[in-house]
Amino acid sequence: MTSPTSSKPGGRMPAWARPKDMLDLTRLAVPVAISRASFMLMSLTDAVLLGRYAPGELPYVLNGWLPIGVLFGFGMGLMIGVQVLTAELNGAGRGAETGRIFRRGMAVALLYGVLAMVACIMIARPLLDLIGFNPALAEATTTCTHILAYGAIAHMGGLACQFYLEALRKPNIATAINMSAVAFNLIVGLMLVPKYGAIGVVWATTASRWFMLVLFVVAVAFLTPAFRRAPKADSGEFKRQNMVGIGTGVANIAEWGSFNLTFAIATLVSIDAGTVYGLTVQMMGVVFMIYVGMGTATSVRVAERFGRGDAVGVREASRLGVVASTLLGLILATTLILLRDPIAVTWLNGSEVASEGAHLVPLLSLMLAAVAFVTLFDGLQAVGSMALRAQGVVWIPTAIHVGSYVFMMLPLCWWLALHTGYGVWGVIIGISIASIVAGVGQVLALELRTAHTARLGLPKDAAIRAPIIH
Repeated sequence: MTSPTSSKPGGRMPAWARPKDMLDLTRLAVPVAISRASFMLMSLTDAVLLGRYAPGELPYVLNGWLPIGVLFGFGMGLMIGVQVLTAELNGAGRGAETGRIFRRGMAVALLYGVLAMVACIMIARPLLDLIGFNPALAEATTTCTHILAYGAIAHMGGLACQFYLEALRKPNIATAINMSAVAFNLIVGLMLVPKYGAIGVVWATTASRWFMLVLFVVAVAFLTPAFRRAPKADSGEFKRQNMVGIGTGVANIAEWGSFNLTFAIATLVSIDAGTVYGLTVQMMGVVFMIYVGMGTATSVRVAERFGRGDAVGVREASRLGVVASTLLGLILATTLILLRDPIAVTWLNGSEVASEGAHLVPLLSLMLAAVAFVTLFDGLQAVGSMALRAQGVVWIPTAIHVGSYVFMMLPLCWWLALHTGYGVWGVIIGISIASIVAGVGQVLALELRTAHTARLGLPKDAAIRAPIIH
């Protein structure tokens, strides 16, 4: 066992707040945050293009993500195992061995991508009929889902590459590739959306997924040990990789699937409600992906210290991530409130469709202000859960996600929106309550866990023998 005092505070400053650690977190978090934000930036670009050229078709795309978003959420979680185990080995000085982690992860990613594509094509229309969409809306939405599904294989392969690069502390490469895909998506979208509307948006998105995959494969082949021979895996390594991924995937299904269902609930209120709520959550999603970047950076730092058996280092890396995310959240929320009017006007008041979208600007501005500080708690639940999984605690954060989003948020949104007089504001209230509960729950669980391990220490070979804690 390592000594629980393996990380020493310097002077009177808390150990987690040392300038060296803050700089290290920043160097990882900034490019990763930009990289993660690119996912939602791409979706936001699509939403803005439709908001300006065909605002009535925005619900087709947002609801078209319903099955795709759930399956992609599980797939993204599945790849977390690549990141956690790669960071552990790298932190233990065994980075040259990580190629086997990547190759296993890529094989799982491509297989899952095929299964996800087939599943989305098969279930898209029956799911919408079950929810109660009218035939015209269901048909247009189903077409969007099918086109998005063609990018599933590329999306999963790209995630495996991206997480591997970030775990090896090469986040700038991943960021450059992701942002180039955002530019590619915008260029293709500008060519297609004015003429084809929602269909043009989803084809641009799918094309950008394949564009990204090609760049990622070239990057990992030339800049990492991804395809080099590695020693035989330690006993139980592959099981650990998959268990971390599966637990995270289940949590993502609960969160992403539930949020995607809220698009459907808002659309059942009215098309205008679905449009404005969809744009609001797209903005929340952009902010959230910044937090996911912070959570990823925290996770890598925690996993590295976990791999070295540094119990106090795990606690301090976790605390720094939470405190930094809180400060960042206050800044982001204040900024969103101050910029809510220009954002709403830009998104909905394009000269080509002013008569269609302009009347929604005041409502969108008000909704952006209403959710601004909710994004802080949404971000804290991401950082807390990722820091827990980086030290082998998988099912506790998953239980918090399922309880908050499935058993609390969805019933609240459904009841408040459709069975009271709140309408679309009922959906806003529901997601706000669930986000606060999830954020507080994950941070408390993280602090209790890291305080416990700081007292007792970790095995010296934690990266090899660390159990999956239920």
